[in-house]
Amino acid sequence: MKNENYDPSKGLFYSFGGALLLSTNFITVKYGLRGFNPETFSLVWTASAAIYALVIALLAKKSREQLFPKRNAIAILAIGVCTAVGMILAWKGLSTLDPAFASFLWRILPVLTVLAGVIVLKERLYRAELLAMIVMLLGGLLSVVGRWHIVGTGVVLTVLAGIAGALQLIIAKITVNDVHPNVLVAYRVAIGAMLIACWTFATGAADFSVEARYWGVTLLGAFLGPCASFLLTFRAYKCWSLSKSSLILMAQPLLVLPMAYVFLDTVPQLKELTGGGIILSGGLWFALIQVKKNKRGLHRSKSKFS
Repeated sequence: MKNENYDPSKGLFYSFGGALLLSTNFITVKYGLRGFNPETFSLVWTASAAIYALVIALLAKKSREQLFPKRNAIAILAIGVCTAVGMILAWKGLSTLDPAFASFLWRILPVLTVLAGVIVLKERLYRAELLAMIVMLLGGLLSVVGRWHIVGTGVVLTVLAGIAGALQLIIAKITVNDVHPNVLVAYRVAIGAMLIACWTFATGAADFSVEARYWGVTLLGAFLGPCASFLLTFRAYKCWSLSKSSLILMAQPLLVLPMAYVFLDTVPQLKELTGGGIILSGGLWFALIQVKKNKRGLHRSKSKFS
């Protein structure tokens, strides 16, 4: 069946806009972590995003009517748990890493999502995809050789956060047909915020005595990243394929690098840039494989019903 909303020009525009706004995470989070500790930052960030997302869900009639979904409660709870775990791990990892290097490492998210799909949804893994993954792994190894004692903890935490993120995306993919995306995003960050609050106060890590500039950047970043970027990204999914949108997102480090230099005055070391470039090339190759695979699937579907 032909998608009446299909519009590659709009899809490209929305995808790039979403990727650009999502790229600000690495800058606003890194800046906010100069004032907040990772636990308190995660709480403020997620709670703010929950408020923004709830307002958006209430403003849209379709999502307002589905604000209290009767089904998929366990799936929604699981997404919230993954969000909480992923947030804490991701920001703890970022607090020890260069933001541009961290953005290179986050190219593993689509790979982990596909692997989760292979395990959970019994999807097929192609040889070319495996080769692209090996290229990305080699880039990661090159980045940390001789520097594991400096960046090792941050890398491990980022990979674990990526696993939590991949599980979240798989569950969302299964659930999104029954629950409006606005509602799903609102519950995602609201449940995450509650769990992070429990963890932050239980561990005694809560510390809100932070300068106003860190509050301002954190609150702004919570809107740009978790909310505004997803509004554009979801619009892209309506008029463009998921694989092509992901291809744009794969190039995110190219957006983070100049922003990190301008706003944080940071540049990755040569080894990080080289390894990150290899990770990026493997990631782009992986994304292109997804695009071609989806095209083959589309052609087979057309042949079947022609």
